[in-house]
Amino acid sequence: MNLIWLEDFVALAATGNFSRAAEDRHSSQPAFSRRIRALEEWIGAELFDRSSQPAKLTEVGEWFTGVAQELIARVARVPGDAKKVAEASSVTLRIASTHALSFTFLPRWLRSLESNTTLGPVQLMSDVLQRCEALMLQSKVQFVLSHAHSKAQGALDAEPYRSARIGEDLLIAVSAPDEEGNARYQLARQGGPAVPVLQYTEESGLGRIMRAVIGRRLESVPAQAVFTAHLASVLRTMVLDGRGIAWLPQTLVEDDIDQGRLVAAASNDWEVPLEIRLYRDSELLGKAANAFWNAAIGV
Repeated sequence: MNLIWLEDFVALAATGNFSRAAEDRHSSQPAFSRRIRALEEWIGAELFDRSSQPAKLTEVGEWFTGVAQELIARVARVPGDAKKVAEASSVTLRIASTHALSFTFLPRWLRSLESNTTLGPVQLMSDVLQRCEALMLQSKVQFVLSHAHSKAQGALDAEPYRSARIGEDLLIAVSAPDEEGNARYQLARQGGPAVPVLQYTEESGLGRIMRAVIGRRLESVPAQAVFTAHLASVLRTMVLDGRGIAWLPQTLVEDDIDQGRLVAAASNDWEVPLEIRLYRDSELLGKAANAFWNAAIGV
């Protein structure tokens, strides 16, 4: 049995269309069909009913869907799991953090931990939340640090992962000031001019929270999305340049607000309270990782 056959099967199960699935797998249809047949011969039963269009899963195919997905996921975790075992005695901590927190919160937080415990070398990977989650799912990191909100659950907010609240933050709608020090752009009630809004992409954790918490409410006011980016730091630069308003973490813009470079662009009821959470797998291998977790949660 070939792993490629499993990936072909999952692609075909999703669409039921041999041509589309072959295209998605960057394969010719004849070669793709031969691999599906080879998989069926190896299993000893047909997985698809080809008499209908699109092709439908047989009863065996329905059962095998879960098996194939589990096998693919398990294989994807093997390198990370092997690394965890190999590094069980390592003192290096592998942490993935969202960009916004890696620039602001993380350095101060690590310093505070070092006042109570000795930390070994830290290998930091900074990325958007979706990719940080993928690193954890593949066991390539021991910890993920990100913003969180109860209305925007992610891949790590379920078993076998655990998390702890280690800080708080606030998403604030901000704008560059005008000559009089007032917001150049102000989120207004229905009937006012459309306000240019700078938004986060789908891969961004802050974007996930924004859509879940105030996405529908934002649709009810005159606002127009004019720019989209992964990073809060990029949106901050665009806001400072006077391109519109954006919801930015207080930890990122508190100095800008204190010095008058940015001002509030909406009333307080548009603010979004955030948790800062540290995620981990249910099982940590190595004394260094366990000591770090205990220090983080104050044990």
